Amino acid sequence: MSGCGTDKTGGCGGGCGCGSAAPSAETAIDAGRRAFLGGAGAVAVTTLAPTVTLIAYGTSEAQAAGADPAKRWGLLIDISKCADGCTACVTACKTENGWEGGADNQQDSQWIRKVSLRDPKSGVTRSAPVMCQHCALPPCVDVCPTGASMKRADGIVLVDKHRCIGCRYCMMACPYKARSFVHHELEDQKPWAPRGVGTVESCTLCVHRVDRGEAPACVSACATAGGAMLFGDLNDPGSEIAKAVASVPTKQIRGDLGVDPGVRYRNL
Repeated sequence: MSGCGTDKTGGCGGGCGCGSAAPSAETAIDAGRRAFLGGAGAVAVTTLAPTVTLIAYGTSEAQAAGADPAKRWGLLIDISKCADGCTACVTACKTENGWEGGADNQQDSQWIRKVSLRDPKSGVTRSAPVMCQHCALPPCVDVCPTGASMKRADGIVLVDKHRCIGCRYCMMACPYKARSFVHHELEDQKPWAPRGVGTVESCTLCVHRVDRGEAPACVSACATAGGAMLFGDLNDPGSEIAKAVASVPTKQIRGDLGVDPGVRYRNL
C-alpha cells in the first residue's frame, strides 16, 4: 500500500512525492531537547523548606522589578585593599543568602570564595574574592538544555530553580568554578534566595537587593572592612565604577576567553 512516509515529527521523510516539507533542523533539535528533558526530568528532585518558594528569576515579573536593559551591573575589586585574612565578603554572602553547609557539613557551597594569587617572578602574594563573573556572553547559559541558566537584561546571570534539572553542564562550562551543586538537605532558607537539593546555584549579585536600589551584601560588608569592592552600572559613564574603569588599569579574569566578565580587578 502506497502512502506518505511521514515521520514522528510530522514531516515527510522524502521520496514519496507528496510535497510535504521535511522537518527543519530547528524542529529536530527541539524534538531532541524534549526527549532529553523527558528523561532527565524524571530524576530531577527539588526539596525546599516550608514557606520557601522557588522564584523564577528572569520572568516578566522579575524583569519589571528592576532589570533595565540599559544597565550593566558589575563589580570592581581592588585586590591591593583585600587583606589575606579578611573574609568579610564571604561571611556577609553566607548570612544574606543562607548557603551554609548541610547538617552533616559534607558540602559547603561557594557563592563567593577567597583565593590566593602568587606572582611567580616576584613571589608577591595577593588575596582576591572570586564569584560568578556575570559574563556578557556566559558559557553556562550556552550549554544549559532547559534555559535555567539565564542572563537578565541588566547583565545579572542567574539560575531559575524551576527549570534546573541538575545536569551540571553549566558547572563544567564555567571557567571560574563559580557554581555549586546542592547535594544535601537544606535548613533556614531565605525566601529571596531559593535553593533546592538537585539544583545548581551561584552568586546572584544579591539581585533582590539590587532590585530595591541596594548594593550586594559583600560590597556593603567590604565597605566597613577594606573598601576593596565597588559596585555599580558599568554602562553609566557618570557612575563611580565606570569612571574608575575608564581611569585606572583593570583586568578581567581570563579576559582572553571573550566572555566579557562583569567583574573587574585592579592591581591583579
